[in-house]
Amino acid sequence: MIIRIKKNPDGRTSLSCTRPDGTTTWQSLNPTQAKFFPRHDLTHYAVETVLSEQQGFYSLVAAGWDLTDFGAPWPRGKIPPEATFSEMIVGLLDLERATGHLVTAADVNARLDDFSRENAVAVPGPISEADLDRIRQRRAELFAQWESVKPGDALELPFPTRIRGRPTSP
Repeated sequence: MIIRIKKNPDGRTSLSCTRPDGTTTWQSLNPTQAKFFPRHDLTHYAVETVLSEQQGFYSLVAAGWDLTDFGAPWPRGKIPPEATFSEMIVGLLDLERATGHLVTAADVNARLDDFSRENAVAVPGPISEADLDRIRQRRAELFAQWESVKPGDALELPFPTRIRGRPTSP
């Protein structure tokens, strides 16, 4: 799948995802939303690619979810509990970015364990400090790429998708 985040001259951004079958989903964000969501979406990319997450946000999009499916009125229903793990990691990293207070692997694992117990779903595996370091490094690289995008241009990223357990090309 190809993820494309466009920086518009008027301060808006747009996110589009083109799946291997050629279908596309996209959304446009106003300038207020555009201050937050590109970095949030890039954090998803970092988390999901570094951890080889196969049930996160972008995997759901690759499987056919539209971007408008992620929010009220939740046309497909709430995201699957397994996809919530990457969402929680991204949320903790967004909080870290906003506050400057670094989260630890213990913080992340405690949150994931709590969710796992509350929802009777297995945690995909503990997150290590090395995992967090790799995610932060990748996120920093992505943020630098995003900052270098000129208004009117876009950042394009390949997202590996899986069909029947086998990687496919973006």
